Amino acid sequence: MEEVLWPPTTFLGRLQPSTREQLLAVGVRRSVHEAQVLLREGALETHVVLLHDALVKVTAALSDGRHALLAIRVSGDIVGEISALNGTPRTATITACRPSTIRIIHRNAFRAFLRDYPEAALEVAGIVADRLRWANRRRIDFTSYPVRVRLARVLWELAAAYGRRSPRGLVIDIRLTQDELATLCGAAEISLQKALGGLRADGVVATGYREIVVRDGEALRLIAGLD
Repeated sequence: MEEVLWPPTTFLGRLQPSTREQLLAVGVRRSVHEAQVLLREGALETHVVLLHDALVKVTAALSDGRHALLAIRVSGDIVGEISALNGTPRTATITACRPSTIRIIHRNAFRAFLRDYPEAALEVAGIVADRLRWANRRRIDFTSYPVRVRLARVLWELAAAYGRRSPRGLVIDIRLTQDELATLCGAAEISLQKALGGLRADGVVATGYREIVVRDGEALRLIAGLD
């Protein structure tokens, strides 16, 4: 099995090496292209997608026809586990942000793996709990802070988790549209544009084609109200 270092917060990163090898052996490897939909909201399917070398976005349809960006997932993460565990339709759409490698694990194989490796089942439960906690914190942010602060918090989380260091600063090159970023912040797009313009004018961030560069991380943390 090839040696890959997955982030410690991801599912693969949390597993013991021997357990991880067993899980990878169960999955069927697939290559996907940028913008390819891996899972579709509402679909009646129950397989799990393991992100081997991937970057994807999680979106859900809104009543006005737009799509809300709910989260970003990276190499080592697992998606689709809820449908695999309880047989319900997909709750979100998963789309590749770049050419990626994934592993498809069918429901029966995944459930058998969790029965054979209880420590992995506990890690799945922990990941579900972490995602619920993150969603709850985001709802509190929506009601407690103005758009500028919410945007700063989201940008700091994205930069800390997925940013790429360069001479310009921390580059967030996940190719998010302003509409997607607005829904992630719980704001109207025009409000997001105003807040982003303010951060840009203050020299905290710079923007390019579907990329944001955090130029002053300390200032961003201060605006976000983070310790």
